[in-house]
Amino acid sequence: MTQRLSPLEIMIRLVSFPTVSSETNLPLIEWTSEYLSAHGIEHHVWIDPEQPEKAGLYAHVGPKVEGGVVLSGHTDVVPVEGQDWSSDPFEVVERDGKYFGRGCADMKGFDALALWALVEGNYTDLQRPLQLAFTFDEEIGCTGAPPLIEEMQKYLPKAEAVIVGEPSMLKAVTGHKGAFAMATHVRGFEVHSSLMHEGVSAVMEAARIVDWANHRNAENRARPQTEVAAMFTPPWTTVHVGKISGGTAHNITAGDCNFWMDFRVVPGESLADWQAAYEAEIARIEAEMQRVRPEAGITLEKVFSVPGLVPETDGAAETLVRALTGDNARHVVSYGTEAGHYQVAGYSAVVCGPGDIAQAHQADEFITVAQFEAGTKFMQDLLSRLSA
Repeated sequence: MTQRLSPLEIMIRLVSFPTVSSETNLPLIEWTSEYLSAHGIEHHVWIDPEQPEKAGLYAHVGPKVEGGVVLSGHTDVVPVEGQDWSSDPFEVVERDGKYFGRGCADMKGFDALALWALVEGNYTDLQRPLQLAFTFDEEIGCTGAPPLIEEMQKYLPKAEAVIVGEPSMLKAVTGHKGAFAMATHVRGFEVHSSLMHEGVSAVMEAARIVDWANHRNAENRARPQTEVAAMFTPPWTTVHVGKISGGTAHNITAGDCNFWMDFRVVPGESLADWQAAYEAEIARIEAEMQRVRPEAGITLEKVFSVPGLVPETDGAAETLVRALTGDNARHVVSYGTEAGHYQVAGYSAVVCGPGDIAQAHQADEFITVAQFEAGTKFMQDLLSRLSA
C-alpha cells in the first residue's frame, strides 16, 4: 500500500465505500488511515462516542508550525434508493467525459484530491503545513464537524486557512446562510370530530404553526435587505416545512402531528434569535391548547444547527483561493456547509471544490473529467505555494 495512488485511483476507492449517512463510514476511514500510515503520515482517527460506527480523521504534513492550510471534506453521501441509476452508484464509471458515481461531485472527488495532495505534500519540501480533515454526518446537518474540529485543535498547529471542498466549479464561495431545524411534535386530544370543541386537533394546531412561518416569510421578504443579505438568493431568511404527518382518521381530532421547521438565516441575523422567536410562538399556541385540554402540548428538539459563513474582509482563505484560481467574482450560496463551523472556531474559511452542486444528490451523479483534472491542477498549485 506504499504505492502513491493517483487522484482517480483514490476516488475509485472512496466511492466504493457506501457511506450513506444512515450507515457506518468506518471502512472508508480505516482504509484512509492505512494508506496514510503506509506513507508515514501523522494522523488521528476520532470515533464518535455516541455513534461508535462513525468516525472522522485529521492529518498533518510539513513543519509543525501554525499558518498552514486545511483541506476539509465530508465522507458521507445521500441515499441512492428510489433513484434510477444507469450504473452501480458505488462504482466510478467514465463515459461521455464524466465520472459517474455517488459522491463523485458531493464530495468524494474533492476528498480524493485532498488525500492525494496530502500524500504528495509528504514527499515535498513544504515550508508551510498542509492538513486534512475528513468529517461525517454532513448530509444530516453538519453534525460531525464541530467535535472533529475541537479535537483537531487540541493536537495540530492552528492553520491559517480552511478550504471546504463542496462542489463550486472551483469558484471561491465566501458566504452562505446559517441553518437550523426544530423537530416539532404537536400532541392533541382525540375526540369525535362532531365534538371537536372538546378536543384538540394536533393537525389543526400544527397548521397554525405553519401559518406563522408563512407570515414570517412574507415579513422577511418585504423588509429592506442589508448589503450582506442582498448577496443571497433569496435575500432574506426563510422558514419552511417540507414534510408533515399526523392524524388517525378524517372524523377524529388528531392526537399527534410531526414536522420539522427549517430556518435558513442570512448572515447578520442570529440563529438564536430566530429559535427564541419560534419557541415563543410555540409557547403561545401550547398555552391555548392546554386551556382546552391540559394533556395537550408541543415538544421541540433541535436536530441540527449550521452557522452561516460570513464574508470576510481580506480573509486568508479567500485570498489564497483567489490566487490559486484567478476567480475574483463574488459568490455566495443559500445552502449550508461545514465552513461556518470552521469560521466559528476561529479559522478563516472558504468553500471551493471541483464539480457542480447541481449534480449533488441526483441519480447518475457525476463530475466532469475536465473539472476533476482542474481540481488536480488546483492541488498542484497549492503544494507549490506551500513550498515557496
